[in-house]
Amino acid sequence: MVIVKTPLRLSFVGGGSDMKPFYTQRPGQVICTAIDKFVYAIVKERFDDMIYINYSKKECVDHVSQIRHDLVREAMKITGVEKGIEITTLADVPSSGSGLGSSSSITVALLHALYAYRNILVTAEQLAREACQIEIETLKKPIGKQDQYAAAYGGVNQFVFYEDGVTERIPISLDNSVKRKFASSLLLYYTGMTRKADAILGHQQKNFSDNSVFNTMVRMAALVEPFKAAMCAGDILECGRLLDENWDLKKRMAQGITNTPIDEMARRAKQAGALGTKIAGAGGGGFLLLIAPRERQGDIMETMKAYRELPFMLEESGSKVIFDDRSYSSK
Repeated sequence: MVIVKTPLRLSFVGGGSDMKPFYTQRPGQVICTAIDKFVYAIVKERFDDMIYINYSKKECVDHVSQIRHDLVREAMKITGVEKGIEITTLADVPSSGSGLGSSSSITVALLHALYAYRNILVTAEQLAREACQIEIETLKKPIGKQDQYAAAYGGVNQFVFYEDGVTERIPISLDNSVKRKFASSLLLYYTGMTRKADAILGHQQKNFSDNSVFNTMVRMAALVEPFKAAMCAGDILECGRLLDENWDLKKRMAQGITNTPIDEMARRAKQAGALGTKIAGAGGGGFLLLIAPRERQGDIMETMKAYRELPFMLEESGSKVIFDDRSYSSK
C-alpha cells in the first residue's frame, strides 16, 4: 500500500494569467501558497487483475479504458499501471468547487502514488507538468497551471508562465516573524456554495479576445511584484489593498465570478475590519479569503459567525509519500 498526501492551495494575485490564451501572448505570473488542507491518494495492489476505484462513487472494471473517473484513468495511462490495483481518494474539504485547487491536487496525488507504487522516483516538476498535461491537454479543461505546481512544490511561490510552455518557480522565503504575521492575517470563510469552475473559466478564456478583458488581466499580473514586496516587508495593509484591487479587477473578467451573497459576505467582512477580500479560485462560490489585522479579527469573527470558518496554516511541503508498505512486487 502507498499513501500520498498533497496540499491544497490559495492564490493571492495574478490568477488567470496562468491560462494558455494569456501566457502565449505575454508572460503570466501568480503568487500562491500551499495550505495545510490536503487530498490523499491511496494505492493498494490486488490479488486479482481487477481495478477498483473508491471516491464519491465506486468503480470496478477490467481495463483502464473503462474507468469513468477521468483523472484516475489518465494518471494510470501516464504511469503505466494497467491492472490489479485498488485506488482510493480522500479530501479534507469538498473536492469539487472549493476554489482551493482540489482537482489539480488530486491529479498530482494520483500520479505521485502510482509512480511510488511502481517504485519510480519523480520530481515535483514532473508531477506538475504531467498533471497539467492530463487536465489541460488531454481532458481539455479550461484551467491554468498554478494549481498543479503549487500542489507539487508546496510553500509560498511566485510562478511565471512563459510563451514556450516553461513554468519558472521562484520560492518566496519569508523571515519567521514576517511569515507568522502574514499567515495570521489570513482568514477563510465558506460561502456555502460550490460551483464547477469550468464554465466560469471557459468564459474567461474566450473573453481574452476582448482587448479590455486582456488588459485587465495584464493589470492583475502586474500586482504580483508589489504584493511580493509587501508580503516580504510584512506590510499587511498593502497586501490587503492589493488583494482587494485584484478582486475588483477579477470581477470584470467574466460573468458568474461574484454574486449577491458573495458581495454581501465581502461587505460584512470589510465593514468589520478586513483590509481586502477575494473568492479563492475561479469564483462563484467556494471560500472567501480575507486579509485582516489581528486586532480586528475578533470583530470580524463575530460579524461572520453565520458562516463556517476554515482555520488553516501555510504549508511548506508539497506532495509527499507518507506511507509505503509494498510487501511484494507491483504488477
